[in-house]
Amino acid sequence: MKVLRNGQVKDSAEAVISVFDHGFLYGMGLFETFRTYGGQPWLLERHAERLAAGCRELGIAYRPDVESMRADLGRLLGANGLSDAYVRWSVSAGTGAVGLPAGDYENPEIIVYAKALASDEPATRSPKSLRVLRLRRSQPENGRARLKSFHYMNNIVAKRELVQAGAGSGVEGLFLDGAGHVCEGIVSNVFWLSDGVLYTPSPETGALPGITRAYVLEMAALFGVPAREGRYGLEEAAGADEMFLTGSVQEIVPVAELQDDEGQVLRRFGTGQAGPMTRVWMERYRRAAEGREPDETDFLS
Repeated sequence: MKVLRNGQVKDSAEAVISVFDHGFLYGMGLFETFRTYGGQPWLLERHAERLAAGCRELGIAYRPDVESMRADLGRLLGANGLSDAYVRWSVSAGTGAVGLPAGDYENPEIIVYAKALASDEPATRSPKSLRVLRLRRSQPENGRARLKSFHYMNNIVAKRELVQAGAGSGVEGLFLDGAGHVCEGIVSNVFWLSDGVLYTPSPETGALPGITRAYVLEMAALFGVPAREGRYGLEEAAGADEMFLTGSVQEIVPVAELQDDEGQVLRRFGTGQAGPMTRVWMERYRRAAEGREPDETDFLS
């Protein structure tokens, strides 16, 4: 695999960083994951904006330039023979003395990975089961909004909880916050539809303010679907008509059933397939990502 290290295409075995890098030592780093469609990155400006905001928050001297990112990404895709790809754009704080620094990081390391994606069409996408995790969502390290940072222990421990419970690849874990409110999935944001209203947990619960999450909320406004963000109990989510997950790589994924932390079904949504509104939104999203014109279903609500 070829990767980018500080703008240079390198073999992955050669793209090494220092053992004194504070991304390695202290988890001081941020990343964005997104997809390309026909070689073009989707919502890149928004990912760059979130990355820039996070770097300002952490004192990392990196200001992403969208046009330079496009050019670098084009070279990386070409080096790996890819068109439709998963991309991870990582910014590590860079080298420093062992010990907690008081100042900013002036020489970050930029590492970009790209790998092939399996063929995936919204119409044939398999629904997920969503299982409540016993592990609660950790609070954001900065005490405010969650950053998409290198701090992923909470997510990894949650994934291990699912695996140890015998959950297969078709099961996503659902974090609750410390007060028992619905928060987010291990690698997804959560939405549900009840009586024509779209609901999603507020970032105040500790959920990541996802790029696809924000885009779906914009879609709701565009097509006249009322949307609400807040703190919701599990019983409110369990009473939904439809439920789906979002993420920049997986797009919109329907939820077939909601399970408790022992795997017992709390609610099965419809026939266990994507609900009618979820199906429409999945297609809307894919057409937008591929730059295709909307059709008549885009004006259904």
